[in-house]
Amino acid sequence: DASVIATNPAAMRGLDGRQFQADLSVISFSADFEGTGSYLGGLGGQIGGGNGGDAGKIAPVPAAYFHVPFGAEDNMHFGISLTAPFGFATEYDRDWVGRYNAVKTELEAVDLGFSFSYDVNPYVSFGGSVFVEHLSIELSNAIDFGTILYTGGAAALGFRPGNADGFSTIKGSNNEIGFTVGALLSPSEDTHFGIAYRSKVEHDISGGDAYFDVPGNAAAVLAQVRPGWFVPTKGSATVTLPETLTFSLTHRINERWTVMGDVSRTAWAPAFDSVTVDFESAQDDTVLEFGYDDSTFASIGADYKLSDAVTLRGGLAYDETPTSYQHRDVRVPDQTRKWLSLGLSWTPNEKTEYNFGYTHLFVNDSRVSTSSATANHIFGGYDVGGDIFAASINYKF
Repeated sequence: DASVIATNPAAMRGLDGRQFQADLSVISFSADFEGTGSYLGGLGGQIGGGNGGDAGKIAPVPAAYFHVPFGAEDNMHFGISLTAPFGFATEYDRDWVGRYNAVKTELEAVDLGFSFSYDVNPYVSFGGSVFVEHLSIELSNAIDFGTILYTGGAAALGFRPGNADGFSTIKGSNNEIGFTVGALLSPSEDTHFGIAYRSKVEHDISGGDAYFDVPGNAAAVLAQVRPGWFVPTKGSATVTLPETLTFSLTHRINERWTVMGDVSRTAWAPAFDSVTVDFESAQDDTVLEFGYDDSTFASIGADYKLSDAVTLRGGLAYDETPTSYQHRDVRVPDQTRKWLSLGLSWTPNEKTEYNFGYTHLFVNDSRVSTSSATANHIFGGYDVGGDIFAASINYKF
């Protein structure tokens, strides 16, 4: 469908005339933690608080596409796309046991793309797109000022791990440009091979904001122990979203059956190894360690044309996580997933098509063992699950 405008512009050859498509995917995911936490790596007693509630959410993700062919034989194509290719979000109760590691995490990338393709002949097409990507990030967590002052020489004033909690929020956004190039090779009218490359996008975020809520009993002492720290300030960071290479195949067996599959490789390493937040104040940099590895996504599927108006479809996928036990944290307690997808298309007339789909994610349980900046340790496991409901309308004019 018209989503190829963003994923592989060369495949616009398969779109029938001028058309507009609007999509809406509703992602429902859950992340329930069960475990314990300890201060100063186990030397300062157990951290109080609950398990944080369900850190997942229900997130609507829209997309839109426009396509028009042109040229003497309609052998050239222009497309516009608005998509959200990357995003994740978790949010826990503010007083949960892992509050020093994370409370809220939100990353969202939105792309506005402009695509062009050229059909060399009915069997070979090439295409590319340029997109403007808007990235926004928000990170928040509690700060254990009791530990900071206890280890900083203020123990005689009564400071102990956990008795002077504050809060930190960091926000930032940036616009950057990336590109996608692709090819579509068709040895016959029933068989199509696609290859597409999406570039990495390096976001240099400047002018971000950092806010700190410091408890009253710690503010005066911090001014002496850490002068210029934990004050509202601007900051900067570089966040690199990864490049992706995708191979795809579609083959029409007969008038009713079509099979397809694809394999994608996402180069998370070293793009998303770590993110350093550089504060304009006297405060030392904050380094967020992600340690992501490259990951693979592979899927197979089939369409069955039940009638001229109705097509049924289904598919399976393997979606490898870029995280690992050594680096997994509570902000993104991700794990490898298996997808089961079902859907249908309804074409009541020549101009209009409606698509509906449902995907259930079978997610392996994930374990975490990680420490905060003040060496507070959290250990436990997650029960993670997800469902995706999607619908689209395509109108030809």
